[in-house]
Amino acid sequence: MFDLVAFIPRAVVQAIPLLYGCTGETLSEKAGVLNLGIPGVMYVGGICGVIGSFLYEQSTGGDVNAFLVVAIPLLSCLLGSLLMGLLFSVLTITLRANQNVVGLAMTTFGVGVGNFFGGSLIKLTGSAVPSIALSTTSGYFSRTLPFAKSAGVFGKLFLSYGFLAYLAILLAVAAGYLLKHTRIGLHLRAVGENPATADAAGIDITRYKYLSTCIGCMIAGLGGLYYVMDYASGVWSNDAFGDRGWLAIALVIFTLWRPHVAIFASFLFAGLYILYLFIPTGTNLAVKELYKMLPYVVTIIVLIITGMRNKRENQPPAGLGLPYFREDR
Repeated sequence: MFDLVAFIPRAVVQAIPLLYGCTGETLSEKAGVLNLGIPGVMYVGGICGVIGSFLYEQSTGGDVNAFLVVAIPLLSCLLGSLLMGLLFSVLTITLRANQNVVGLAMTTFGVGVGNFFGGSLIKLTGSAVPSIALSTTSGYFSRTLPFAKSAGVFGKLFLSYGFLAYLAILLAVAAGYLLKHTRIGLHLRAVGENPATADAAGIDITRYKYLSTCIGCMIAGLGGLYYVMDYASGVWSNDAFGDRGWLAIALVIFTLWRPHVAIFASFLFAGLYILYLFIPTGTNLAVKELYKMLPYVVTIIVLIITGMRNKRENQPPAGLGLPYFREDR
């Protein structure tokens, strides 16, 4: 029997890192910046949060302050992700390096940074297993609403998540509103569609590209922090993120660059990602592997369908991935 009540909460916690990554990448791409370094940014955001949490827990001996135990890893994550965004922006916006190459390099760099510092912390703890557990901090990040358990099935389905899960939804809704209904969003879309025209209209191209890229990286970094502190219960293991960063980038195309649509799309992708755990396959491992392929098959189908559409609103920003030279205006 398919246990829907158990499946939905698992799909939701699996979807939140994808939603953070998709929202952050959408903001960058709307300004014409293709940031393929999102997987690396999520790694850096996660490990920076782990470092901040580890140092704080070690300094207090376990007697932590409820505010600081959340604020320190949160700020550490945002700072590390911001530095990744600044590095990417300097290379691609100021120095006009190829965005595809820099993004792939940033992913490799971010994964390497995460594994290096993660391995160093594991050695400091002297753990017998290749992981580090921050259960005290995780307990605060994964704390649910006080009346969730007494609300029965409704509480389990909608109220049994940590605050970062609800923050991801709020940020996606806010990003969608910003892009569609505000002057800042209009300017941002103009920069991504036709930077020369936007520049002629007096819009600061460099500022909008820098801000969208850096803020997008900070949002994506929160996905890495959520994965470690909530989904993984505070346990850091090297190379544990898998391909979630790449799925988040694919979601941007799947949602047609609409962050609010990403809320439902991320839940769909996450459900497909874990579906094999809930469908009985017996001892037939081949069938289970086929179920594991579902999110990637859907991604390929979406890319094909999107490429075949001729409507302009379904296409990426016209200036996506292209460096802007003011002299060419």
